[in-house]
Amino acid sequence: MTDAPDLPARIALAWGVAERPERAPKRELSIERIVEAAIEIADAEGLAAVSMAKVAQSLGFTTMSLYRYVTSKDDLLLLMQESVLDVEYPPPHDPADWRAELREWAQFTTAVFLSHPWFLDIPITGAPLTPNNLRGADAGLRALRSTPLDEEESMSVILLLSGYARNAARLESELARAVRDAGGDGVDGSSVAAALRGLVDEVRFPYLRPLVLSGAYGAEGQIDDTSWGLERILDGLAVYVDARAAGAPGAGRDFGGAPDATPGEAHDTDDGLPARDGGACSVPDEVAVHVRDPKVKKAALKRRDAERRLREGHKKVRELEKALREAQRAERDAARAAVEKAQA
Repeated sequence: MTDAPDLPARIALAWGVAERPERAPKRELSIERIVEAAIEIADAEGLAAVSMAKVAQSLGFTTMSLYRYVTSKDDLLLLMQESVLDVEYPPPHDPADWRAELREWAQFTTAVFLSHPWFLDIPITGAPLTPNNLRGADAGLRALRSTPLDEEESMSVILLLSGYARNAARLESELARAVRDAGGDGVDGSSVAAALRGLVDEVRFPYLRPLVLSGAYGAEGQIDDTSWGLERILDGLAVYVDARAAGAPGAGRDFGGAPDATPGEAHDTDDGLPARDGGACSVPDEVAVHVRDPKVKKAALKRRDAERRLREGHKKVRELEKALREAQRAERDAARAAVEKAQA
């Protein structure tokens, strides 16, 4: 294959356009075999167990021999991701149904993550640039072909849903891992319900306490949380798609109530603070002001101190209640002993 000098080495490897090493005589090692072996280790022991040395050992080769095919562990991790993503996404609907197709895409993506939980432990370092990663994005964008959303909006939808899928898969896999690590007897809200009813008081947790008292907190309910959350996201997207179809401007183009503002340009808001257009990692000004205001910080310190004293008070009450129960028990025991002695 020809070299691709404009691509980083690992990206070129993923696209299959990197220069491959000459096969040494009587050798059967290949990039594909190396990746398969690494995935087997990660599936069995987790991502932390994957090392070039361990992969080489599992294949019966020296560590240095692997570097003729994969130049670093980072390259190997990327190729492992690519292999996992080598799947066929659900087919499009005819006629197009953006909501049903997006739902299937998000559910399928979640299932792919769950099939190899270690996938989520590999850090995201930028936009997807490898073929199978891009195929996944393409399948999600295909679901939006019948909507009036533009390219940027469509990509934002895919980022929103892929983020939800990652979070849902991570939560499910970590809970399952916790149960396994606890020998099948994981700790959840229902298993400590009695203790929580005494600890979650109405002063510090006024809205959580009713759930604890009812037994709804931490218990298995009728709602599938992952599916429910996905449907609410789709509900919101449906409102937005309908608004765009009716001619409403796209997101970010009229943010902050200044339709003539240049994208990315700051403009004044009613409170006199410059409002930032919806760029990456932007924080609403009212939130930023709240976080850094010294009066807010001072008030928060007082609130935390009051909560600490309240906890100490509750602890003292529990200690006194325990002392009372012990005194009552001692009184009953003494009375019983006195009766038994009188009857003897």
